[in-house]
Amino acid sequence: MTSVAAPKMVHAKAPGKINVFLKVGALLDDGYHDVAIAYQAVSLYEEVRAYPADDFSVEVAGTVELSRVPTDGSNIAIKAARLLARRTGFRGGAHLEIGKHVPVTGGMGGGSADAAATLLACDALWGTELPREEMLSLAAQLGADVPFALTGGTAIGTGRGDQLSPALAQGQFQWVLVVADFGLSTPDVYRELDRHRERHAQDIFPADPQPSVDANVLQALRAGDPHMLAETLYNDLQAPALHLEPSLAGVLELGEANGALAGVVSGSGPTVAFLAPDLDGALELQIALSAARLNVVRATGPVHGARLVTQ
Repeated sequence: MTSVAAPKMVHAKAPGKINVFLKVGALLDDGYHDVAIAYQAVSLYEEVRAYPADDFSVEVAGTVELSRVPTDGSNIAIKAARLLARRTGFRGGAHLEIGKHVPVTGGMGGGSADAAATLLACDALWGTELPREEMLSLAAQLGADVPFALTGGTAIGTGRGDQLSPALAQGQFQWVLVVADFGLSTPDVYRELDRHRERHAQDIFPADPQPSVDANVLQALRAGDPHMLAETLYNDLQAPALHLEPSLAGVLELGEANGALAGVVSGSGPTVAFLAPDLDGALELQIALSAARLNVVRATGPVHGARLVTQ
């Protein structure tokens, strides 16, 4: 009888995301909000390599600014590995090497992608073979965006954003992303949204406790039409993000003045995502924004979710 040797290393990757639509419900009694999100996974990937170890540790490198990434037990990848070990009864550990290419605290789900890739990598490394539905359940415990990083593509998220249903999207959309050299705290942006709503309570409609995604967004995605999608890009967190970082307003204006069909703050920011009409338009916009000394990255979507990478 022969036994299969455990792998010496498992490599997985997972994508960042753009919220093409984000509506935030009213503040609930537990201090959270329900949301309605149209997610699109884009071609910026986080990479995780998992090695056998007796304990849990992480190293971080990459092409983005890393000073805000923890390398202790508070790192979400370590949390993901520990959670999987507890769930499956695995008694060993893992050493994780993360290659980060999604902006940190940029509203694009880079940490969530780390967690999703870690779950896949450690499951394969340890041979724990957790069923897909249980993997998604663990992902939801780690954060609202982690299940989407596992599934990828285009999807609608409701509840806290983790109740996913796939959305049909034709073709590819061309995105040009302006990456800030600072971060925005998601809790801070949500608190500013609540204050914004209080300040303007006489002028705006009360927030729906159970928001939904506009049907026009789904139609634009199904049609694969960037012009239609540009008309429907929306983010309730954009106004509070601009209030906290007014410089983002100038970035939005610059992109739209240089050929973008539309621009939107991604998630809680501060990354700004511009939708281009086609590849040529995306390249021209990338050049124009780079000439303005902005940090610019081009990406396409939708792309697949977390996957193992064969060596």
